[in-house]
Amino acid sequence: MLVHIPNVLTAEELAHCRRALQASPWVDGRLTAGDQAAKSKNNLQIPVDSDESRELGEIVLNALARNPTFNSAVLPLRVLPPMFNRYDVGMTFGAHVDNAIRTVPGTGGMRMRADISSTLFLTDPQDYDGGELVVEDTYGMQSVKLPAGDMVVYPSSSLHRVEPITRGSRWGSFFWSQSMVKDDGLRAMLYDLDIAIIETRRQLDDDNPAVLGLVNHYHNLLRRWAEL
Repeated sequence: MLVHIPNVLTAEELAHCRRALQASPWVDGRLTAGDQAAKSKNNLQIPVDSDESRELGEIVLNALARNPTFNSAVLPLRVLPPMFNRYDVGMTFGAHVDNAIRTVPGTGGMRMRADISSTLFLTDPQDYDGGELVVEDTYGMQSVKLPAGDMVVYPSSSLHRVEPITRGSRWGSFFWSQSMVKDDGLRAMLYDLDIAIIETRRQLDDDNPAVLGLVNHYHNLLRRWAEL
């Protein structure tokens, strides 16, 4: 399931992130890649242990907490602290699959399963050429290039790549989430059901038997499938 989530960041948050990134040091992105991914990765990142990374990561995490679409689509149990990257002209990231297990920084080695990958765009599409995120999965191949402040979430099991930049610079935030429901198919069913509930509630009162029945069904499925 690939979901586009618009307006994750406000205009003020987006401007603040860009100012902070403009003044931040950038390092080789291969420092955080696995052995195989490092061979096809050519980009820049701000150091994950820097003050800028921690501050901007908190802004992104707070934005996620208030976003109903992210919480409905991902059903997050844990979210790895967001990281920030940059692709300049000629930079790219070849086809790869994200690591299944991640170590959570600052926890003494606690690990989490990476179920869902997220890319938050911090640069508007007209400011660069190339740089599309191309995701391949059971739903086919999709090319993603979103407005600044928008985000896409997709299964971490997907083969994906970032096309080479031919003009400008593409900035973004990326991170992984462990979902309460690790199976993407089950998670997609719950998301579709939640969307149906929202639409039904627009048309009917909350105490309508149809609304109550759908909500009851949703929570009982979540109770059956969630792993905490």
